[in-house]
Amino acid sequence: MEKAQHGNIELFFMDAAHFVLLPFLGYLYSLATRFIKSWSGRKRFSVLGAINAVSKELIMMTEATYVDSMTVCALLKELAIRYWDRHIVIVLDNARYQRCRLVLRTAESLHIQLLFLPPYSPNLNLIERLWKFVKKKVLYNHFYSDFQLFCSAITDCLNKTHTEFRSELDTLLRPKFQSFKNATFNP
Repeated sequence: MEKAQHGNIELFFMDAAHFVLLPFLGYLYSLATRFIKSWSGRKRFSVLGAINAVSKELIMMTEATYVDSMTVCALLKELAIRYWDRHIVIVLDNARYQRCRLVLRTAESLHIQLLFLPPYSPNLNLIERLWKFVKKKVLYNHFYSDFQLFCSAITDCLNKTHTEFRSELDTLLRPKFQSFKNATFNP
């Protein structure tokens, strides 16, 4: 992180989010039975994103189905084109499609360094906080009448992360994590 803040590298946090067209209830309390509009079935809108740890710029690829290794390679190529003169480091989780041979070879050929997080540690990936923010801003307590409106609402929110929502995200996307090095535990 220190190298990125000094401008020596471009540090990105990458992950995919799979938004499903279903009701997301923020809060619901009722003494009487309530019926909530909902979709039947399971339409999915997938976003693969990489957020710059310093500038908070989001670069993303969207899919109407699933994110796979080809989508990851396309995003790696996009990053390599945008930052052709910089050393790129990407922090990502251990999803199978991100750790496959195709992705590893593509990253190596593009001179991109991949840092894999320990298993089951989504709290260490900054972009997970962005996905939570999008769900809260766009999905909770909203009903979308069709799939296209659903997709455009998510995309619109993600496109505004660097501009309109920047002040809200500045506090949320701080790369400081709690350390327990000097903690004492009393039984």
